[in-house]
Amino acid sequence: MNQELLAILDSIERDKGIKKEILIKAIESALISAGRKNLGKHIEDIKAEFDPETGDFKVFTADGKEVSGDFGRISAQTAKQVIIQKIREAERDVLFEEYKKKVNDICSGAVHRFEKGMIIVDLGRVEGVLPKRELPPSEEYRQGDRIKALIVEVKKSSKGPEILLSRTSPGFVKRLFELEVPEIYEGIVEIKAVSREAGDRSKIAVYSKDDKVDPVGACVGMRGQRVKNIVRELGGEKIDIVRWSINMGEFISGSLSPADITSVKTTEAERRAEVIVADDQLSLAIGKKGQNVRLAAKLTGWNIDIRSKTEIEGVKEIPIAEIDGIGPKTEKELKKAGYDTVGKIIKLDLKALTDVKGVGKKTAEKILKSAKELMEQKVHEVRDKKNKENREARAEKERETAAEVEKDKKTKEKEQETSPRVKE
Repeated sequence: MNQELLAILDSIERDKGIKKEILIKAIESALISAGRKNLGKHIEDIKAEFDPETGDFKVFTADGKEVSGDFGRISAQTAKQVIIQKIREAERDVLFEEYKKKVNDICSGAVHRFEKGMIIVDLGRVEGVLPKRELPPSEEYRQGDRIKALIVEVKKSSKGPEILLSRTSPGFVKRLFELEVPEIYEGIVEIKAVSREAGDRSKIAVYSKDDKVDPVGACVGMRGQRVKNIVRELGGEKIDIVRWSINMGEFISGSLSPADITSVKTTEAERRAEVIVADDQLSLAIGKKGQNVRLAAKLTGWNIDIRSKTEIEGVKEIPIAEIDGIGPKTEKELKKAGYDTVGKIIKLDLKALTDVKGVGKKTAEKILKSAKELMEQKVHEVRDKKNKENREARAEKERETAAEVEKDKKTKEKEQETSPRVKE
């Protein structure tokens, strides 16, 4: 019987991953509980020892008096319950530690059931929870469907580890690239940043530690196969792969892909960039509902202001008298220094402006702030005017098209009326 018990312990350790030392402690705890059940609860100081070599065990009191191994049916049942409970607790601990190490890893499972708007995923020995907020709105699943997701959090609970899954996290895209691109796995290419609006579009910034390896090309793969595999997993989500650079101007310019950027002016202190684009690139740079510039800002960590050449040309010649905070004396000194327009003022930094006679630090700060606000206001006025003109032009075009269609219709009707009819 003792050898059979040892064989069972070996089997549990092998199959469930619970160390034999934990199991032995469970047995000793069970023996103590059984001993108390047999001798009475007033006996507090009872000890138990289990020999892992022979399978023999003994229970004794504080004074060394051994308690009979025959505890009776009730005591044996108590021991059994304690052992089962301890094994379950140990198994839960093992699973918790196992999945805790897998946080930020991708797991795969089957959709098991739906519960309060959440998808419960069967991961094998445990279940994962995929809340609705962690699922792109475009994705739908049915019971039995296979699903991949990122493990974002693992918590302890009385029922076992609670595993929170996500398919919307930027980390999910990052991990997919790490698994798909060998150069990333090998450490040659590094993912510097990811920004994402799940189900719609992602941007990923990559850098190569080897000058001979193109980081963007490595992620795209031969004929785009690597990135296609990831796009397929994400249900058609668009992915812009951007070359990371220590030069923020270059990085910001690349982050606004697929738009072509004319110039980038950066202000390090405010982490703000002013981007100039050709008129026909403005809508592409901003993106639908501002998505492209929004994702670029998240990717770089900078505030990005985008202007078209026409917008800038239309406002940079505004006289400095319109800037709030500039009085007659200050205006005179600024003009004397050659700064007579808003366009020239916004190019200055704080030091250059305070070099002008009569302009202190606080005044300079106010002037720069007011000049930028005025620039913003005028740019939006120009942009709104242009948008209005475009809307009116489209409406006029639609009216002309509708009129032509109506004219063609009437012409055909007239032709049909005048054409000779064939007698039956």
